[in-house]
Amino acid sequence: MTDEHLDRMVRDADPHRPDVITHLDAAAQHLLEEIMSTPTLEPAAEPPAVRSRQRRTVLSGLVSASAAAVVLAVVFAVSIMNADSPAGPEASPQVGPTSEATTATSYSAMVLKAAEESPRLLIDQPGWKATTVYGFAEKEGTIAFRNGEVQLAMNWYPAGQYDGYHRDRLHVSEPEPVKVDGWPGDLFRYSASDFAVMLKPRDGSFVELRTGGALTRNEFDRVLADVVRVDARTWLAALPAEIVTPGRVDEQAAKILAGVPLPPGFDAAALGDLGVNDAYQFGAKVTSRVGCGWIAEWLRAKQAGDDAAAKRAVDALRSSHTWKVLHQMNDEGDWPEVFWETADEVAAGKRPAGYREALGCE
Repeated sequence: MTDEHLDRMVRDADPHRPDVITHLDAAAQHLLEEIMSTPTLEPAAEPPAVRSRQRRTVLSGLVSASAAAVVLAVVFAVSIMNADSPAGPEASPQVGPTSEATTATSYSAMVLKAAEESPRLLIDQPGWKATTVYGFAEKEGTIAFRNGEVQLAMNWYPAGQYDGYHRDRLHVSEPEPVKVDGWPGDLFRYSASDFAVMLKPRDGSFVELRTGGALTRNEFDRVLADVVRVDARTWLAALPAEIVTPGRVDEQAAKILAGVPLPPGFDAAALGDLGVNDAYQFGAKVTSRVGCGWIAEWLRAKQAGDDAAAKRAVDALRSSHTWKVLHQMNDEGDWPEVFWETADEVAAGKRPAGYREALGCE
């Protein structure tokens, strides 16, 4: 089984979290664009943490696919345009009051650049709801959409990987040419109700859209007809309140770190470079930095013969079993189990093998 096959298998899982988005009027949209017009980091975010109950590892950057599989089930979404609005490549849909527009007054130039380098695809149909986004500011990632029992995941990868993925899909079925908002691609049939569309490379990446749940070909075609590519500010503004975007980092980080002992040199202000993530992924990335910091301090203290500092690090890691954020995440995925397993090895006086890969330490 190749890493790509493994990625596809783990990507089929799904955490199911609802959200609601309503529309602002045209005046509010105009105000939003004025607010966003002055840039104020969206950085290289690590890949996502494990959600699967079937695998207890984390992917590289939080790890490489061969070292640990990341299970993300992705569903992202917003019904973003009025029925009579244009749906061109840079259409500007309206966004609801739970969007980023209500929580931040500006985006940094790096945030906008990262968004511009992402595919920025949304679904212009009512009923689609969002729960997860990851990979923002990276060369690959996922946005996905859910409508009832049906989902559509949009996974993007570096353009250089297109030929390999496309050859693999040729083993699935003969390709059928399609277009998504004018973007040419090939449709592959896994079954009568399971489809994938690979869009041609564009702006350094390509996108694969993959269905989940039963969709007829006609139903899938109707969804594809309403997938639109939007500008960076519209894409950011359309993200629902559950997604941790730049304006929400400080507030969400404070909630996660409440009651969590911080390692020496921990910089909460630097969490702004984690990219845009759903709450689960953000929680994993923040606690990753805490855990990695304490392990680094434990290793330093052991080497220096600083027993007091080593004990502080062990006590901090052992306390992770009481961290509220990890218990909240434990119902949704396996990141807490991975974290606790690693922390317990340190608490037992062992240098945890592969801890950098397990926790995504830099």
